[in-house]
Amino acid sequence: GASAVQLGTAFLRCPESGAHPLHKQALADPRFVETAVTRAFTGRPARGLVNRFMAEYRAMAPAAYPHVHHMTKPLRAASAKAGDPEGMSLWAGTGYRLARELPAAELVEELKRELEEAWQA
Repeated sequence: GASAVQLGTAFLRCPESGAHPLHKQALADPRFVETAVTRAFTGRPARGLVNRFMAEYRAMAPAAYPHVHHMTKPLRAASAKAGDPEGMSLWAGTGYRLARELPAAELVEELKRELEEAWQA
């Protein structure tokens, strides 16, 4: 069995999260159907929701962090300002559809309850 898990994406939709509102919405948006690892936004590999920007640039993005990050920062900011998640970095793990819009404390309690139920099954 596993000895640890990583739950960062689970907390992205929580009100306490600093994620952009468009990012939070994208996690539940049916337009976004997969994640992939890319260097397109920063020049360093990271997993995110596949959007137009990632699809167009992930194959050609150089491993040039932080240069790519600084180069794409104005584009990402403009996309956020325009309300267009297709040009934003939408970081997310593979279980992004399980993220819930709950306060973090409630989410922890819910996850604990679900784990206990799974152990009893």
